[in-house]
Amino acid sequence: MKRFLSLALALLMVLCLVPAAMAESVADLAKAAESMTHEELVEKALAEEGTFVVYGNTSRIVTAAENFSALYGIAFEGSNLKDAEIYTKLSTEIEGKSKGADMVMIQDGASLQSIAIANGYLVNFVPASVKANVAEADQNPLIQQFINKTFIWNNKGENVPAITNVWQLTEPQFKGNIVFKSPDAEQVNMNFLVMLTNEEWSGKLATAYKNLYGKEIDLGEYPNAGYKWIAEFLGNCVFGNSDTTLAEEVSQETAQGKIGLFVLSKLRSSSVLTENLTVGQYQAAETGVAIEPFSGFMYPMYAMLSSNASRPYTAMLFIEYLMGADGFKPWGKSIGAYSGNAEIAPLEGDLPLADWKASLVMEDPAYILANYEDVYFFVNMFLQ
Repeated sequence: MKRFLSLALALLMVLCLVPAAMAESVADLAKAAESMTHEELVEKALAEEGTFVVYGNTSRIVTAAENFSALYGIAFEGSNLKDAEIYTKLSTEIEGKSKGADMVMIQDGASLQSIAIANGYLVNFVPASVKANVAEADQNPLIQQFINKTFIWNNKGENVPAITNVWQLTEPQFKGNIVFKSPDAEQVNMNFLVMLTNEEWSGKLATAYKNLYGKEIDLGEYPNAGYKWIAEFLGNCVFGNSDTTLAEEVSQETAQGKIGLFVLSKLRSSSVLTENLTVGQYQAAETGVAIEPFSGFMYPMYAMLSSNASRPYTAMLFIEYLMGADGFKPWGKSIGAYSGNAEIAPLEGDLPLADWKASLVMEDPAYILANYEDVYFFVNMFLQ
C-alpha cells in the first residue's frame, strides 16, 4: 500500500510539472535565449516543427524570409500587410488562441506601444550576436532598421522648386505642387505631423520662420508654430495613397515645379526617373546649405516575436538573421534603408544614419500617444 501511495505521489508530481513546462511563455523563452549563441539558436530552431509564419509591412520581408528558408531549410509563409491588418490579425489570433504569426516586422512606435506591447501581443528579443552593435535606446523594442521620408523635387525646367526652409512650402506658388501620402493612409505620416507640435520642433519652426522672413511669427489662433506650419503645408498638398506612385509622378518630365515628401527608397523603382529628381538632403550635403529646420522625417521598423509563436526559436533565429548583413540585403541594396546594426553601413552614395538623424524629425512614441487625439482632429480638417 505504501509503495502504491509512493508511486501515485510520484506520478502526481510529474503530472504537475508537465503543465508548468508547457505553459512556459514565449517571453520566458526569449529572455532565456538572449544569452544563446548562434549555434544554439540554430539547433533549437531546427528542432521545431510546422510552418514558420511571418507578417511584415514591407514587401521585402518576403524576400528576406525566402533567403532565410533556403539557408536553413525551414518552410515559411510570408505576408506583406498594412499595419492595421497586422494588429487586427494579431488580436484575433492571440485572443482566439489560434495559429498565426511567429514573428512580425512593423512600424509606428506609438501603436506598437499602445496596442501590441500593452496587450502582450508582441515580445522583444535581442540576439546576443548583435547586441553590442545596437544602440541601447534601439534595443527595446528592437529596431531592425530606420526608414526616411524626405523632400525630393523635380529638377527640370526653369521653375525648379529647390528649398532651403520648410516655410517656403507654405507659400502660394506651391499650392497644388506638393505631393504627400495622406496621413489617413499611413500612420507614420500622421506621427510626423504630431511631432511638429511638440516644444522642440514648434520652437525650431518659429526660429526658421524668423530666419526666412526677418520677423517674428504671427500665430493668430494657432497654439504654436507647428500647428501653423501643418495647416499651411497641408493646404498646399495634393494627397496620394502610395509613395511609389508619388515618386513616379514627381519624376516625370511634365512634373516641373513639383516637390514631394515621400520614402527615399522608392527611388529604387525602375518606374521612377531618378535623373529628373533632386534629393534635398543630398544637395544640402554637397552645398553645405541645409533645409531649415528639417528635410523630412525618419521612423523605425521593429522586429518582434508573437506571444503565441508556435516556432519561437525559429522566430528568434530569423530576427538574428535580419539584424545581420545577409538578412539586411533585401533593403541594403538600395538607398533609404539604415540597419539598426551599426556595423552595417548604408548603401554607398547614401548618407550615414547619423547625418539623417541630425536633419530629420524622429518619432517619440510617448509624445505621440499623449497628443495624438488633438493633432489628429486638427489635421483631419485639412484632409476633407
